[in-house]
Amino acid sequence: MSGIQNLTTFDPFADTGDNDTTKTQSYIHIRIQQRNGRKTLTTVQGLPAEIDQKKLLKAFKKDFACNGTLVQDEELGEVIQLQGDQRTKVGTFLVEEGIARKDQVKIHGF
Repeated sequence: MSGIQNLTTFDPFADTGDNDTTKTQSYIHIRIQQRNGRKTLTTVQGLPAEIDQKKLLKAFKKDFACNGTLVQDEELGEVIQLQGDQRTKVGTFLVEEGIARKDQVKIHGF
């Protein structure tokens, strides 16, 4: 009777063996937030821990001619906020400087 397959229990939501530790793919999320009127805010989160975010923020501010700040969030860690719509500039900067690969950068918004 062990040849009957449909009597065995199968849990479709059980762990399939694909652990998140095998996937070290962490994304860098670049988002835009609308402020009042036409003003926008660009946020960058998910940067690797070995990156000095203060130096990166200083480079962003100098290259993009905008102001920015480093915000500490309890869930997301450190988040870089830049004035204006800097999404494409930040994405190309991260790829060109070798901080992230093109498939690791996710640009959200509009």
